[in-house]
Amino acid sequence: QVQLVESGGGLVQAGGSLRLSCAASGRTFGNYAMGWFRQAPGKEREFVATISWSGISTYYVDSVKGRFTISRDNAKNTVYLLMNSLKPEDTAVYYCAARRSLVVTTSLQEYNYWGQGTQVTVSS
Repeated sequence: QVQLVESGGGLVQAGGSLRLSCAASGRTFGNYAMGWFRQAPGKEREFVATISWSGISTYYVDSVKGRFTISRDNAKNTVYLLMNSLKPEDTAVYYCAARRSLVVTTSLQEYNYWGQGTQVTVSS
C-alpha cells in the first residue's frame, strides 16, 4: 500500500513558477514509476509527466515540454514537479500517482495509487 500527499500548489501570475511535491509512504517507493496528472474544471483528468523508478526515463505531454520538469528523490520518498513559465491554461488540480511497475506509462488507468490533489491557479 502506498499513500501519496501532494503539496506546493497555490496562486501564481502567468509567467511564474511553482514546485509541487508528492510525499509517498512505504518502503518500496523506488520500485514505483511515478506520474503527475491534472484536471481542470469541466475536463477529464489528463497526463502531465511521468518518471521511471530510477529517474532516468521521463516523459511529458507536449503542452508542458520545456516548461515542466519531473524529478524524484528515492531517499526522501518524494517526487517533484517544477513548473516554469506558467500559463492560465495550466490551472487545474494536480494529482500525483504511483504505478507498481518499473516502466513508465501515460495511461491514467495503469496507476495504482493516487494523492488527493493540490490546486494550481494561474492568473493572467
